Amino acid sequence: MPSGIPLFQRSCPSGNLLGLGTGHQVRAMRLGAMKTPLVPPFSLGHFLGTDFGASHRGENSNWRMLLMMARVAGWLCLTVAVLGALTTSSTEASQVHEGSVHWMTNYRDAMRAAREQQKMLFILFSDSENPQVAEVYEEKSLAPELSQELIDRYVWLKVGTDATIDVEGQPQRLLAHAAFAEMQNREGIAVVDLENTQAKHYGYVVSQFPFKRGTYYGRTKTEVILSLPPGSLTQRTMVFAVRIHPEGPQSTFGEPNNVLLAEAEAQSRYQAQIGVQGHHSWESRFHRINARLPGGLRSQEVVAESWPGKTLVDACIDCVDSWRQSSGHWGAVRRRQPLFGFDIKRGRNGIWYATGIFGNRGS
Repeated sequence: MPSGIPLFQRSCPSGNLLGLGTGHQVRAMRLGAMKTPLVPPFSLGHFLGTDFGASHRGENSNWRMLLMMARVAGWLCLTVAVLGALTTSSTEASQVHEGSVHWMTNYRDAMRAAREQQKMLFILFSDSENPQVAEVYEEKSLAPELSQELIDRYVWLKVGTDATIDVEGQPQRLLAHAAFAEMQNREGIAVVDLENTQAKHYGYVVSQFPFKRGTYYGRTKTEVILSLPPGSLTQRTMVFAVRIHPEGPQSTFGEPNNVLLAEAEAQSRYQAQIGVQGHHSWESRFHRINARLPGGLRSQEVVAESWPGKTLVDACIDCVDSWRQSSGHWGAVRRRQPLFGFDIKRGRNGIWYATGIFGNRGS
C-alpha cells in the first residue's frame, strides 16, 4: 500500500462526493466549501446603473430613445457575458488569475478539476493570520518564469491553514486530517496525485513540504518539487532529498522502475520493523531482482538511517548525507542510473530507514 491516507476514492461517483479516508479504509463523503466566500455577491443593478439617464428625463423623445437603446444594449452585453460565464466549468468560479499560475480557492472545486483533467493538485497552505511568508513564496518561487510545462501539469489551489471541509456534516480543518500529518499543521506545500489514474498512490497526498518558521522553499527547490516523478509520499521525498544535494547526484534522473520501487519499499519497511539498518538477505534478493530487470541489468543497493525524531523531509536529507560519507554508497547515488527506486519508512523507535536500489550494468 502507498504511504499516507487517500484523499480521493477511485470509485467515487462524480458530483460533490469526493473521497477522504480514515486509515486505509476510504469512505465517500461530501466536501464542503471553504469558510471564506469565493467572491462577494454582486447586483445586476450595480453593473447596469439603474439610475442611468435619470437627469435627462425631461429631454426630447429622441434623446430618451437613445438612452433606452443604450440601456438595452447594456443589458444585452451583460446578458451575453453572464450566460457565457454560466456555460463555463463551475470550477472556474473559484479561480483567481495571478501571473502565470491560476489559483483556485475552493478545495472541493480544485479536487474535482484535478480529477477531471487528470492533473496533479498543488496546494499552497497560507498562514491564515500571518500570510506574509506565503505571499513572498508566491512572488519569489512561483514567478511567471516557471515553465509552462510545469504549470500545465498542475491544478493550483491556495487555502488558509484554517480552511475546513465538511466531514459527515461536521466541519474539520483540512490540515488536521491524517492525510496531511507531515504538514505538522504548518503553512507550506502539498501535492495530491490525481494524474496517474492506474497507480496505487492515485488520490493520495504524495508531497508534503511544511515551511519552517519564517522560511519557505526557494525557486530551485520548488522546481525540484514540481518535477518529481510519480510515486508515493515517501518515495518522492527521497528523490527530492537526492536531487537537492549540492553536489548534484544523478541517480534519480534515469527511469523510476516499479520493480525497484517495490523492492525499496519492502526493504525499508523490513528495516523499520526490526529497527536495524542493513542489506538483509541481499544474496537472495539480488538474484530475485535481477531476474525481473530488463536487458540484463543488475541490481545494486544502498541503505541508511536517520537520526531519531526527524520529520520525513529532514530524515530523507539525513540519509542522503549519510550516503555522502561512504565512497561506495555515494558512488552509486552519484552516478546516473538507468533504473532506480527509493523509499524510506519510520520504525517504532522514531528512526527512518532508507533504501535505494538501482538497475545498471555494473562497474
